[in-house]
Amino acid sequence: MDLFDRLRAARPDAWAAYVEHPFVAGLGDGTLPEAAFRTYLVQDWLFLIQFARAYALAVFKGRNLADMRRAARGVSAILDTEMDLHVRFAAGWGLSETDLEQADELPATTTYTRWVIDTGLRGDLLDLQVALAPCIVGYAEIARALASRPGALAAANPYAPWIAEYSGDAYGEVAVAARAHLDELAAHALTEARFEALADVFARACRLEADFWEMGWRVRMP
Repeated sequence: MDLFDRLRAARPDAWAAYVEHPFVAGLGDGTLPEAAFRTYLVQDWLFLIQFARAYALAVFKGRNLADMRRAARGVSAILDTEMDLHVRFAAGWGLSETDLEQADELPATTTYTRWVIDTGLRGDLLDLQVALAPCIVGYAEIARALASRPGALAAANPYAPWIAEYSGDAYGEVAVAARAHLDELAAHALTEARFEALADVFARACRLEADFWEMGWRVRMP
């Protein structure tokens, strides 16, 4: 197993709370209330802003130029591409860029993103990448599982475009690269004594991801 699989196997309950949340099931069968998805879209845009800051921290934490350049590409991808794509996707759900920019972070967004950044500040690049991994790799895992379900990618499912985006080859390559980077970092910095602490970081990130789903599941936008 690679490091991601080892971490997932070490904390199965936290992983299950994330990937088996009712929000995820609702994406797959199209029953998720639209208001819940709009709430998620707004908060995910705000999340991306903090995600870019986490990648900027990864530049600082880089062990060498290769690490720094990899993290810098991540910052650029978020700020120059992903956020614009998110704006266009949100427009299809009746959300303008002004709606996104003027929205306040909900507590789950603040708690999750600031914890990721704090984890990176307190630890090294491996700590930070483990904190980010459930989001980066997890979305690919979730979307691929959903895509295999009958009807998930059908036109009748309003969430089919979301599933298609994260189960597609382009995002799959991002997830594969993130897993490989974890293994590369682990080869230099992981000891068996440290593994349990990293598994705890992984579990906390998974549970914060579950809380992020729950925020959309429970909070309804008008």
